[in-house]
Amino acid sequence: MSVLDKIKKPNDIKRLNKSEYPKLAEEIREFLLEHVSQTGGHLASNLGTVELTMALHLVLDFPVDKLIWDVGHQAYTHKILTGRKDEFEHLREFGGMSGFPKQEESPCDCFDTGHSSTSISAALGFAEAKEIMGTNESIVAVIGDGALSGGLAYEALNNMARLKSSMVVILNDNEMSISENVGGMSSYLNKIRAGQKYNEFKAGVEKSILQIPVAGHDIALSIKRSKDSIKRLFVPGMFFEEMGITYIGPIDGHNIKQMVDSLVSAIELERPVVLHVKTKKGKGYRYAEKYPCYFHGVGPFDLETGKVKAKKEKPDYTDIFARKILSVADNNQKVVAITAAMAEGTGLKRFREKYPERFFDVGIAEQHAVTFAAGLAAAGMVPVVAVYSSFLQRAYDQILHDVCIQNLHVIFAIDRSGLVGADGSTHQGIFDISYLSEIPNMTVLSPKNRYELEDAFDFALAWDGPVAIRYPRGTACDDWKEMRTPIVYGKSEMIQQGSEIALVAVGNMVEEAWKACRCLQEHGIKATLINARFVKPLDCELLDSLAREHEIICTMEENVYHGGFGQAVSAYYMEKHADVTFVPIAVQDQFVEHGSVAQLRHMLNIDGESVANRLLQLRNEKTKE
Repeated sequence: MSVLDKIKKPNDIKRLNKSEYPKLAEEIREFLLEHVSQTGGHLASNLGTVELTMALHLVLDFPVDKLIWDVGHQAYTHKILTGRKDEFEHLREFGGMSGFPKQEESPCDCFDTGHSSTSISAALGFAEAKEIMGTNESIVAVIGDGALSGGLAYEALNNMARLKSSMVVILNDNEMSISENVGGMSSYLNKIRAGQKYNEFKAGVEKSILQIPVAGHDIALSIKRSKDSIKRLFVPGMFFEEMGITYIGPIDGHNIKQMVDSLVSAIELERPVVLHVKTKKGKGYRYAEKYPCYFHGVGPFDLETGKVKAKKEKPDYTDIFARKILSVADNNQKVVAITAAMAEGTGLKRFREKYPERFFDVGIAEQHAVTFAAGLAAAGMVPVVAVYSSFLQRAYDQILHDVCIQNLHVIFAIDRSGLVGADGSTHQGIFDISYLSEIPNMTVLSPKNRYELEDAFDFALAWDGPVAIRYPRGTACDDWKEMRTPIVYGKSEMIQQGSEIALVAVGNMVEEAWKACRCLQEHGIKATLINARFVKPLDCELLDSLAREHEIICTMEENVYHGGFGQAVSAYYMEKHADVTFVPIAVQDQFVEHGSVAQLRHMLNIDGESVANRLLQLRNEKTKE
């Protein structure tokens, strides 16, 4: 029997002999590589936290003790050690196990996560609740050094110091977020890493002082009372300790014994502690060690070569954006690009290489990214903020307060808009229409294909005010190339003129609407198909025309209904054309879990076939009337 086969349920790791720990770590890495190479997933971050997670499970008692993962994409080993090994066959698949911690999966997942910089705040909530309730469970948060660039982490640290009981923050330091870390905290941690020898030096000095006859103990105590003068000498700033938080480290995150001893000591201190742990992202797989960004989130790949199995035959929307912003920057020196630790993911890698002086990676700090862009725009630049839809949610107030109130010319390139698939509820971009279109001065476009995405950026550059361009994940649609009509503010595009039924689709849902049109055609109905183009403002002239000439009008969007395009159209029709039969197709009031985009659309009844069937049923009911 392998060592890993002995792990059936939480806390089984405590039954192993210490001599089995290295073998277990090896088998976990083999297991992760075998399964993630088949299903895809977050690989490098999980390979780097195997021993760290084992140490946590050797010390903590699950599910009584509470472990909160920041982001959570490094929790695969935690899932294995809590009895979910057999579920990895369907990792991130529809109906299968999530790639992130989920309370509904196991009581050992005490807090759902998916976005960065949240763990310390959540853990502090658990710790304060423990104090109020008088319980004695251990509270541990794990946060990466990249996540410490997020403002929420600092807000939590600011409050953590006043805690009266034990809480441990493990700073998992692998010198990476998704991309390479940037900023002041990264530089600070580099100084600590460079000064790692000070721990050994300090221990040697204290030992020597204690050996001084008579006065040795008093001298050592005096040094301790002076707030660790030796540490101050060798490590500039002492950021954590000066906030009132005990700092331990850095220690080797791949040394299980050292990790266990340090974690036990940190818990026993009965006060807030930051335990600085140094790990290697991608450890144990040479391709992931060499290319940690590439293997951060990866599709199914060949273990022998490290190459992704399904090669892209056509460019995706991120590729189209990457090319367009480069060509735009070639002709306009005022164009600058901003990313929040996602240069590769948002397609800005080539821009960074060509125009480094006009590229800004602000770290995992979306709020700062937006207000920074506002400052640039106010100074006469044309900033393009490239960000995933679900991450832009974090900067809502900055969009409203710092950009839109001042009507500043900031362009938001919103990648991963709509359903994104395997990452699940925390990453689905199904709220951006709602939170963007309600803000005055904001213009929101949603291109139907790759060509319209390029044209949308030309429009945004010429516009004087904030513009959001939302586009989905995946292969860029290249249909309707011949219909490259100019983009006019607030005007939609007629793709097919028909009768009886009109479909007004937003962005990538034009493809699904076209499928619905083909289904309707089989039943003798040639439907009108409209590419909305603009989510905001509404093309009211078109809506009036459709209401006069069609019996049924249907909107289609990959966004929640509340606050969405369909609700805006519905409100307009209620006011202007109350007799119209209107059908809004959108995601209903729910969070959407993981699965392929096609599976999720079918489940949500927003795919072309489902929409056509609903419209046919409605038409038949109207005919009977």
